[in-house]
Amino acid sequence: MRKSLLPLIAVLVAACGPANPEPPAAAADSGAAFAQGARTGAFGPEGAVPFPDRVDEPRLRNLRKLTHGGENAEAYFSADASRLIFQATRPGINRCDQIFTMNADGSDVAMVSTGKGRTTCAFFFPDGKRILYSSTHLAGPDCPPPPDYSQGYVWPLDDYDIFTADADGSNLRRLTDSPGYDAEATLSPDGSTIVFTSVRDGDLDIYLMNADGSNVRRLTDDVGYDGGPFFSADGSKIVYRAHHPTDPAEIADFKRLLRQGLVRPSHLEIWVMDADGSNKRQVTSNGAANFAPFFHPDGRRILFSSNLHDPSGRNFDLYLIGIDGSGLERVHLRRLRRLPHVHPRWPPPRLRLQPRRRPRGRNQRLHRRLDRAALRQDGGRVS
Repeated sequence: MRKSLLPLIAVLVAACGPANPEPPAAAADSGAAFAQGARTGAFGPEGAVPFPDRVDEPRLRNLRKLTHGGENAEAYFSADASRLIFQATRPGINRCDQIFTMNADGSDVAMVSTGKGRTTCAFFFPDGKRILYSSTHLAGPDCPPPPDYSQGYVWPLDDYDIFTADADGSNLRRLTDSPGYDAEATLSPDGSTIVFTSVRDGDLDIYLMNADGSNVRRLTDDVGYDGGPFFSADGSKIVYRAHHPTDPAEIADFKRLLRQGLVRPSHLEIWVMDADGSNKRQVTSNGAANFAPFFHPDGRRILFSSNLHDPSGRNFDLYLIGIDGSGLERVHLRRLRRLPHVHPRWPPPRLRLQPRRRPRGRNQRLHRRLDRAALRQDGGRVS
């Protein structure tokens, strides 16, 4: 029987990577101020709000909107699926992204980063007691400036370092100290290894290090961008996005932008490699902007976001594909306008997939910067 795709999946604006420019200036950052605002309902109601199913999206069921104010992105589950960690900009609280946690139903929101600089790419350790994220706060307390869009759509490669902290944000510890961009960090399933993207060797490549920051080793070395890495559920493979230019003019443009701390993410393909960096193979080859790959719990398929079916390049949908590049299926049909990408992420594999059936509910336009999650917690194991 064909299964419904998502028992519990967070679909967020913008996958782990360089952040968008900051919104208009607001009040000074303050975790305490956010906590007070959350208690008084300053950002609207907390908790999950139902969102209509669609007939033309049979793999997505029981959608819930979890956030109700500001811009919220890159949410990742704790190992027991009880909590989410994400980055957000909240008007009147923080001028650019800071890290927050909340319960999986959208309640109990709290800021857990310093409130300074810009943050990105947060992740829970398997025991739920520690968190991982990247921040620019050591380079300066203010938000980094926006990139120069006169050169087209580019991402800024700000001076991020990678940190760990207790789940409440205390006991902050710096793991990287190389100049430039160290970010897009995620953890192996056993919590022993961090995979991340860095410019430390003069290119945008993927690296591994131990969870304490030691034993850094480089996994990719082709000219171009390699980033957004995630481990498979068994820790044996890594999926990532990449673009390796071969045309001399394109290589020159990539290197020119890199010297300015920029990268152009217009064309990215999905790749897979073994966890030691060997056996690299390209999964997609469609010339589109393919983002946010994540392994299906069965290890044989990948869920990702792409503008493959939009000639203008501004609307992104979710897709499933086999790790051998076969069986491409368009999963998500709602138009996400003007967004670089959405990020789909599977929960821990103890939640049972639901049989496919015709969903109920009227169609509804998905507004720009709408954060959604499909919550279906029935217990048991993935089947």
